[in-house]
Amino acid sequence: MTEAERGDNATLFPQPVGERLRAARERHGMSLAEIGARTRVPLRHLEAIEASNYGALPSPTYAVGFVRAYARAVGEDEVTLARDVRAEANDAPRVTPKYQPYEVADPTRVPSRGLVIAAAGVALAIVVLAVLWLGSSLFRGGDGTPAPAAPSVAVAVPAAQPTAAPKAAPQVTLTATDEVWLRVYDAADKTLYIGTMKAGERFDVPADANDPMINVGRPDKLRVTLNGSVLPPLGDGRRAIKDVRVSADALSARAGGQAAPAAASPAAAAPGTTPAAASSVPPAFAGESTAPVR
Repeated sequence: MTEAERGDNATLFPQPVGERLRAARERHGMSLAEIGARTRVPLRHLEAIEASNYGALPSPTYAVGFVRAYARAVGEDEVTLARDVRAEANDAPRVTPKYQPYEVADPTRVPSRGLVIAAAGVALAIVVLAVLWLGSSLFRGGDGTPAPAAPSVAVAVPAAQPTAAPKAAPQVTLTATDEVWLRVYDAADKTLYIGTMKAGERFDVPADANDPMINVGRPDKLRVTLNGSVLPPLGDGRRAIKDVRVSADALSARAGGQAAPAAASPAAAAPGTTPAAASSVPPAFAGESTAPVR
């Protein structure tokens, strides 16, 4: 038979897909095991394809996929071979094979990485829910009812005591009702105020002064108040007064009818001066204060 006759026979009676694949494999000098390693198709399925035993394959769809992988491994036209094997597999008698695990030939059919991550996330969520359910069951009784809660213990908290506001120090105020001269000083003869006050002028005796005393020519021209309350005059104006205590305690005792303690003579008069000179009244007020008031 000539080459032309063989070509005409090949056109009229094409070779099965399995024989064409085996011939291509042998031309490349490859074994069937090498094809299986490249395509990851089980060896028994490759043998069934070369023998055109498509009934041993899971389905025609798998036969097409396996043939495509086989054709790529040996450098053949996978589109043409896939079309031809589909026709051969559909015409082949089908048998119900026993289930046997196999590897997927087409890498594109392997589950994607995203699908694997999603499946792992679902599995982790199931595990967490199971742990939470088991943990909550520890707090339930044997019959499924919630376990009684531990009795609460009421602790008495002492009420906050209101902080008492600091008591204001008593304030002594000297107010002139007419022009009057006066001097205010403490037990050490330290002058706190000295001068002539005009009507309406006032002087607040320092609350922290050490035993304050007063020297005034016309005590009847001086209004004395303690915390805003008017006290009796320190004198009737017939004579000047000096060394009269004007502390809050002394004025309170005087207003209550008690005798105010006697004032001691100033102990710190200026050197070279006598007590009388240190607390003397100006001549105009002294002359007026010593004369009887008519």
